[in-house]
Amino acid sequence: MIDLRSDTVTRPGEAMRQAMYQAEVGDDVYGDDPTVNALQALACELTGKEAALFFPTGTQANLVALLSHCQRGDEYIVGQKAHNYMYEAGGAAVLGSIQPQPLDMADDGSIPLDKVAAAIKPDDIHFARTRLLSLENTHSGKVLPLAYLKQAFEFTREKGLALHIDGARVMNAAVSLDVPLSEITQYCDTLTICLSKGLGAPIGSLLCGSKEYMLRANRWRKMTGGGMRQSGILAAAGIYALENNVQRLQEDHDNARWLEQQLRDIGLDIVAPGAQTNILYVRQSAEQAAKLGNWMREQGVLISSGPVTRLITHINISRQDLEKVVELWQRFLRNPG
Repeated sequence: MIDLRSDTVTRPGEAMRQAMYQAEVGDDVYGDDPTVNALQALACELTGKEAALFFPTGTQANLVALLSHCQRGDEYIVGQKAHNYMYEAGGAAVLGSIQPQPLDMADDGSIPLDKVAAAIKPDDIHFARTRLLSLENTHSGKVLPLAYLKQAFEFTREKGLALHIDGARVMNAAVSLDVPLSEITQYCDTLTICLSKGLGAPIGSLLCGSKEYMLRANRWRKMTGGGMRQSGILAAAGIYALENNVQRLQEDHDNARWLEQQLRDIGLDIVAPGAQTNILYVRQSAEQAAKLGNWMREQGVLISSGPVTRLITHINISRQDLEKVVELWQRFLRNPG
């Protein structure tokens, strides 16, 4: 099947599997797994942060990030459509008693700082205490500009807030901007990096920040069930991904832009701004969307068909696969049933 539903569907290649098979392991809860330690050290080298922790999932890494920044009764300011507000089951509120303050996002995925300033609560017993600004990079495939990140970081210094970046696809942002990851991560206190999307690892995310912060995070990781034992088998895949699969993300970006142009040429409505990285949105009628998904599945293509359909390129999608998708879509438009 050609699977364009998400870059979470990627499968580890043979070289990554071999690295996992050969991984030296220990008990990571004791800090004794050398491969996990090597992965965390590599994350520090790439981000310029003092410390890093390996997590099973990005949702847990984001949750622990929020729990480590905020106490019960605190709040974090976040985008209305941000992943750690909309798509992580309300964990911060349910498990941490942390209040989210969602704000509408700009078209480029940023949160306007004048809106953030207006949302910061005064020091008054009636209000939750505003502690954190949380950004997402990339957001729906859109890359936050470096100038905005710098401005946001300086803004949080002035306002006494911490700044967290949900960087599930932050490597895509770095490749798109053609800068080292540290050029982005210098403008945040903490960030998460997902290894199991376009980077191709089967599991895992990293949380990076200061040594002091990571001591709190390590306790929360244990409390939320994320303390793993011989997890070097998984960490080896992450090391392979970071050493071999970052620059190849450009291929995914190029494929997404190619797909965008081909779909435009056959008359489809592409949602602006198009494909900045590996994510593309197509607008279609609800009637057409209801038919397209099943029809594509019958032809060997998986998409999340809807009035706004998201298409994501990744390591297991070739240009030849996309040529087939375009040809099938064209056939469907000629005879939508």
